[in-house]
Amino acid sequence: MPTSGSTEIVAVDIGGTHARFAIATIAEDGSIALGEPATLHTEDHASFQTAWEDYRERMGGALPDAVSMAVAGPIKQDIIRFTNNPWIIRPPLIEEKLGCDRFTIVNDFAAVAHAASRAPTEQFLHLAGPEVELPATGTISVLGPGTGLGVAHFWRGSNGETHVQATEGGHGDFAPVDAIEDAILAQLRKRHTRVSDERVVSGPAIVDIYHTLAAMEGRAVMELDDIEVWTAGMSGEDSLAAAAVDRFCLALGSVAGDIALIQGASGVVIAGGLGYRIRETLLASGFASRFAAKGRFASLMASLPVKLIVHPQPGLYGAAAAFAQEHCK
Repeated sequence: MPTSGSTEIVAVDIGGTHARFAIATIAEDGSIALGEPATLHTEDHASFQTAWEDYRERMGGALPDAVSMAVAGPIKQDIIRFTNNPWIIRPPLIEEKLGCDRFTIVNDFAAVAHAASRAPTEQFLHLAGPEVELPATGTISVLGPGTGLGVAHFWRGSNGETHVQATEGGHGDFAPVDAIEDAILAQLRKRHTRVSDERVVSGPAIVDIYHTLAAMEGRAVMELDDIEVWTAGMSGEDSLAAAAVDRFCLALGSVAGDIALIQGASGVVIAGGLGYRIRETLLASGFASRFAAKGRFASLMASLPVKLIVHPQPGLYGAAAAFAQEHCK
């Protein structure tokens, strides 16, 4: 139960594959406590409304009258369409349909940026660059591979204010830097007239990387889905899948470096469940060298701290933080 002066809300994080729900309590001092999260599969529900009703039933038939949603897609006033699932949300109908009197909607990676801007030092794992804390001022790039590739950033001012900006940076053009990535690009161009970073640096993209490496070696491989390729590669039971995972880490380093340059970042945060699951592989891979390999800007890139956020639910935590910033000032 919320204490006097605190605010209780439903925090929701909706991606391409999962919709996560939790009750969040925002204290008077702005601190946030998350209840036990519930994870629903988007493919199991015809709409967000039916998923909401499912969660409400799981919670005994009643929910707080305020909600904050982190959604995987551009935020629009009239209708929100998701990038990697068929649901739609109509913001003008939220209060009526969900029975709430206050709501906040943010891009899913804007929510992650909110989380990264507030997370304590112990919730970050060092990946590359100098092993120092994220800068107290300036721009911090936030990106993470999952069903797609999320990109956002936050800016901290000298007086403590923080501004979060969602972007669609994951849909920038993929830029190969060696012959293998040339081959990956050529493979993807057979199906896509334009190949974005997300086509290479996202969870499902591991299948195309795997098939490209097999074709380069003239090898026939079994038809595996992305989870099977990741599992085989991370365990080392399939050397070609392991090579695909290594190649993914290299590409992620390149893309993260590009995003940092574009956004003028003074630090970078990698986020998302996939990033966390492959954290040990990232540390042992060429991620760091690829991140810094930006020609005349190599020394600048090597000076940027790169962290991995290890908060168990950054999307939910960030959705609650976004609500607090909007409604609990």
